[in-house]
Amino acid sequence: MKNIKIFLNGLIKENPTFVLLLGMCPTLGTTSSAINGMSMGLATTFVLICSNVVIALLRNLIPDKVHIPAYIVVIASFVTALQMIMQAFLPELYKTLGLFIPLIVVNCIILGRAEAFAAKNGPVPSFFDGLGMGLGFTCALTLLGALRELLGTGSFFGLHVLPASTNMLVFVLAPGAFITLGFLIAAFNALNAKKN
Repeated sequence: MKNIKIFLNGLIKENPTFVLLLGMCPTLGTTSSAINGMSMGLATTFVLICSNVVIALLRNLIPDKVHIPAYIVVIASFVTALQMIMQAFLPELYKTLGLFIPLIVVNCIILGRAEAFAAKNGPVPSFFDGLGMGLGFTCALTLLGALRELLGTGSFFGLHVLPASTNMLVFVLAPGAFITLGFLIAAFNALNAKKN
């Protein structure tokens, strides 16, 4: 029950994108389409889960003076492995996400969860924390990407669903990312206010 609560915390109560406003660089930079947002979210989720579990396992072995550099080495190892796997098996997606994959190393969501949760808890709760935060981030990026793609190109996951006359190019450009994110944060806050 405790692990389910930890998992749900990352999806709703402490959603990294809509509540904590963390990881804004990949949020705004990679969400021009639903598939890009979902892919970036899943890549981050993989690194978040793996690094949380390893840091939780090593938490008593890492000296306090070097814990941040040690966390970064663990995170960077998983990002490097992810980068190699994507280059080998998903080269087109890797080219699309480009620079944002190596930047996962410095994503404040991952380092923040390592410091705030994994360093203080065991591997099982840390797994569920990483899974919840990662899926919360993935859902947010996918939703943002889907809305931007739908409004900007009339497509949904690459399938055209609206006529070209309804396309508003601004939504696939940088200003559209800010506008869409602002409305989604407002909607998320309004829904949370109704629950409380």
